[in-house]
Amino acid sequence: MGILNLFIVASNPVLKVLLVTAVGSFLALDRIDILGEDARKHINRVVFVVFGPALVASNLAKTITYETMIKLWFMPLNIFITFLIGSALGWMLIQITRPPSHLRGLILGCCAAGNMGFILIIIIPAVCREKGSPFGAPDVCSTYGLSYSSLSMAIGAVYLWSYVYNIVRVSSSKSTKGLDDSTSSSLEEPSKVLNGSCAEPLLSKDLPGLEIRADHFALPCTSSEATPQVPILVKFRQYLQKFSEKINLKSLFAPSTIAVMVGFFVGVVPQIRRLMIGESAPLRVIEDSAYLLGEGAIPTITLIMGGNLLRGLKGSDIQVSLIVGIIAVRYIALPLLGILIIKGALHFGLVHPDPLYMFILHLQFAVPPAMNIGTITQLFGAGERECSVIQLWAYGLASLSLTRWSTFFMWFVA
Repeated sequence: MGILNLFIVASNPVLKVLLVTAVGSFLALDRIDILGEDARKHINRVVFVVFGPALVASNLAKTITYETMIKLWFMPLNIFITFLIGSALGWMLIQITRPPSHLRGLILGCCAAGNMGFILIIIIPAVCREKGSPFGAPDVCSTYGLSYSSLSMAIGAVYLWSYVYNIVRVSSSKSTKGLDDSTSSSLEEPSKVLNGSCAEPLLSKDLPGLEIRADHFALPCTSSEATPQVPILVKFRQYLQKFSEKINLKSLFAPSTIAVMVGFFVGVVPQIRRLMIGESAPLRVIEDSAYLLGEGAIPTITLIMGGNLLRGLKGSDIQVSLIVGIIAVRYIALPLLGILIIKGALHFGLVHPDPLYMFILHLQFAVPPAMNIGTITQLFGAGERECSVIQLWAYGLASLSLTRWSTFFMWFVA
């Protein structure tokens, strides 16, 4: 198939995303005010709690089986590699540009987490339905493409909410803590003088002759202030509690992650699958209801993205070098490295030579930053405007980048 025909096949799905995004931007205009800031926050929560999990669970339950999981084992590893390489490149970008501390989690997240779900679920079925698609019969291509895209979305959601969520949370908490420390330092100094600890010497150790006997000038400590012996089991429990608070393990059980577990359980267990999946399933109404809710996720989140991009037009104080660096990481460095990685995996027999499957593996390295990063920044109130600017440029250039890389990948794997 000619390059021009492949270019047309690759460009149509991207244009659909751009049109829906433009509608979202129009609805967010001040004179329209349908998708204002408050409306977007509330709808974001609905997508986070209802629409997104329903889409993940329904698609996984319908398309993933035990056999397909064994066949597609390399995809979770491939997505992990994209996060790993993106994080390394994002760390290098931070070392070069030296951004403010509250933006470092956002930068790492944008470099590491790609749009593994919604973009693929929009693009892949549309590519399959295009006349002249290199992936065979449209029905077969759509079925397998939906299966691959659903697994990609599920694994990407787990990585996103377990990794990006936490680095943005830690980054925002550090910046807030630093601000609180700087504002309260003037109040803490007098309290140290007036309420000195019994461990603080009354005379300075800098005086000559007092280096060795400075502890003689300390206030006597009461027995209640002595450090008790803590059992090893209690220490281990305290360590686990501190680790849990630092990493926030609750984010691992976000609604999308729970939906992944439910979808895998329903799809893999044959008895449950027969009860819920299929025209003759007695409980098919449950899967149909979840699928109905899930269908609202893609247009809703694309509309929200359009509203967020409009906010990015107002600008922010973010460095231009950061935007250029993120664009270079996501649209140049990652796709090129992905070609080498997947070529090597195919050479060593880690990937079965299915053109559609390989196309999706390649595309996972070339997608723009995940749209849910905007939701995460809104949850913590850190870097919202900067995230809007980054996504404005990233998704504005995605029409060119995705079309170019999709055309090349279809030619490369066909």
